[in-house]
Amino acid sequence: MTRHDRTERAAILNMTEVLQESAVMKYLITGGAGFIGSHLTEFFLKRGDEVSIVDDLSTGSWENVAHLADNRNFHAYVADAADKVLLETEIRNSDFVYHLASSVGVKLIVSRPVDSIRRIVRPTETVVDLCAKYRKPILLTSTSETYGKSESIPFREDMDVTLGPSSKNRWAYAIAKLLDEFYLLAQREQTGLPVYIVRLFNVVGPRQTGYYGMVLPRFVTAALNNEPIQVYGSGEQSRCFSSVYDIVEGLARFPQTPNAAGEVVNLGSDREVTINDLARRVIELCDSKSIVKTVSYDEAYGPNFDDMQRRLPCLDKARRLIGWDPKRSLDQIIMETRDWIRDTGRQ
Repeated sequence: MTRHDRTERAAILNMTEVLQESAVMKYLITGGAGFIGSHLTEFFLKRGDEVSIVDDLSTGSWENVAHLADNRNFHAYVADAADKVLLETEIRNSDFVYHLASSVGVKLIVSRPVDSIRRIVRPTETVVDLCAKYRKPILLTSTSETYGKSESIPFREDMDVTLGPSSKNRWAYAIAKLLDEFYLLAQREQTGLPVYIVRLFNVVGPRQTGYYGMVLPRFVTAALNNEPIQVYGSGEQSRCFSSVYDIVEGLARFPQTPNAAGEVVNLGSDREVTINDLARRVIELCDSKSIVKTVSYDEAYGPNFDDMQRRLPCLDKARRLIGWDPKRSLDQIIMETRDWIRDTGRQ
């Protein structure tokens, strides 16, 4: 066993002792007011844990966590996740760090590539370096975008990836998230820091906004208003949509699964649906009079947009390491999203 292996093992054993000795864990969640982060925050608070969130509200929303404000175990900071002074105190006092802060949505990445890269890379360097300094385990949420245009289906965590050229902004997100992954794994190699990397696949559900191009809330909002549903490209590209509730349940398992340290793990659904079929299912479940309108990628995102035809995860590793499988059906996911948009008026 190398010195770095011993260091990592000692940090993992320390985390395990914390879990065994105390029923209450202290979590730090960057991006905690975002779509996924707010659900993860709520999950831990309901379990009786203590949670601090850091979010600059650039893509997150205070509305997502406002109902948690009176919980004495909830602490919120409206700040950049690259704020070293704030993060140093919070990381030092945490047992486990979830790093979710990031740019989101193809629309945002394509329209503001410089801001998007900065919002991904800079906070990660700050958070990971501080976790290394204080020996705090960290989980990074990465993305299925890192698999790029690979035609090797399903996507396995150890496979080679095929990305588009740097002249196409769309791939800036994938490259930046891959750099995040490399940085975490480099810290593990160099310092023995326990790191966990989770690649998420098309997570959807309540609190997700369509503002940044997210497909399901866009479709549901249009259907509820009996407006045309805009399908970009041919609509025959397929995706696998997973419920945010299933994903949060999976993310919450990693602190109790130290043998997953140093691993990259897919989380998502492995049930494919074409975007055209998704639109038709949304229309039916919303009892809508909407029609489907095809919009070219050039019209939606500008010239030279690149896309992949299929995005299907292999979930063998998630099943083996954390005993996790997605539970909710696509219909259930659509109905939960429909009810939330209809009840809150948010889109």
